[in-house]
Amino acid sequence: MDAAALLLADGRFPAGGHAHSGGAEAAVRAGRIHDADSLAAFLTGRLHTAGRTAAALAAAAAAEDADTAALDEAADARTPSPAQRDTSRRLGRQLLRAARAAWPHPALDRLQAAHPRGPHQPVALGTAARAAGLTPADAASLAAYESVNGPATACVRLLGLDPYQVAAVLARLAPQLDTVAADAAADAARGTLPAASAPLLDIHAEQHRSWKVRLFAS
Repeated sequence: MDAAALLLADGRFPAGGHAHSGGAEAAVRAGRIHDADSLAAFLTGRLHTAGRTAAALAAAAAAEDADTAALDEAADARTPSPAQRDTSRRLGRQLLRAARAAWPHPALDRLQAAHPRGPHQPVALGTAARAAGLTPADAASLAAYESVNGPATACVRLLGLDPYQVAAVLARLAPQLDTVAADAAADAARGTLPAASAPLLDIHAEQHRSWKVRLFAS
């Protein structure tokens, strides 16, 4: 794998993802995640819904002829929860800032100028991948991986799960990650972006935003 892809996938890359649980914190409070098996079920559902949609958007944004304005609108239409939209743009803004420092590129500058509040995170991720010399397929893989790695890592802190067990959950998901990323990249190449929905993630996001005490920003 290209070193740039490894850097973008690294949780230490200053893109802000470490502060977000991807819906896991609300799912833990609701009792939907309580052990490694329920975490695996949550991550599988997230991968095939929000993950696939994000992967296709990222792949489309990584194409040389990407229309990022249209893709940002498409991301907005696929994010019905206001809390989720705010989170996506906040993460997109942080990622764009980090990417512009790491891989200066006119596409990143144009995206920043067009979305001063921040583009949606998958659009920023795909554009960053293009700036780093990566392919749309690479961008799809990165987005699919992010869709499960963040929540999994959050559950180590939220539930005190054994990190070895959590790593094993992610390892068992690897074949599905590859399949979802490949399907998403093919969707993007055809221009048929998926709109897989996850209503519970939307509901949990709205509930989570109202909490006065929380460990994660989302």
